[in-house]
Amino acid sequence: MRPLRTIGRLLGPYGLLGLAVAALCAVFYFTAVKPAEMELTARQEAAQRLKSRAPALQPVSVDSRADDLRRFYALFPPSEKIAPEAQKLWQVAAKYNIELQQGEYRLELSGPGLMRYRITLPIRASYAQVRQFVGYILKEIPTLSIDGLRFERKTISETQLEAQLRLTLYFRPGTVAAAKP
Repeated sequence: MRPLRTIGRLLGPYGLLGLAVAALCAVFYFTAVKPAEMELTARQEAAQRLKSRAPALQPVSVDSRADDLRRFYALFPPSEKIAPEAQKLWQVAAKYNIELQQGEYRLELSGPGLMRYRITLPIRASYAQVRQFVGYILKEIPTLSIDGLRFERKTISETQLEAQLRLTLYFRPGTVAAAKP
C-alpha cells in the first residue's frame, strides 16, 4: 500500500490523470479500434473476391441469350480447377480440426451445361465444428451446394457426431469438354 501512495505523490494529480487516460485509451483500442480493423480487413477481402468475379459485375444489356449464358458460365471456375477447389475442403477441415474420413467423389457431365463434382464425406466431429465447417465452405466456395447433411450420435452423452455431408461443386466445362456438341 505504501509504494502506491509514494507513486501517487511522485506523479501528482496530473500524472495520475495521465495514467488514467492512458488506461482508457488502451481499453478503447482493444474494444473499438481493433474490432473495427478486423472488420475492415474482412470487407477488403470480400471486395477483392468480388473484383475477381468481374464478369458478374458487368451491366446487363439487351444482348442475345448466348451472351447472357456465356456471362453466367463465366461465374463458375473452369473444370481444370476441380482439384484445387476440392483441396480447399480438406484445408478447411484441418483448420477446424475435423476428421474427414475417406470420401466418395464422382464427376458428372450431363449435356452441354455445367459439370457437377459430387462429394460425399463422412465426418467425425462435434456439432459446433461441423456447423462452422459448413458455414465457412459455403462462404469460401460460392459454386458449392450442400445436397444433404445427416447427423448421428451413438449415445446421448457422446460429444462427437458421425455426420455425412453430401456436396456438389459446379464447374464450367473446359476447352476440350466445351468443344463437344
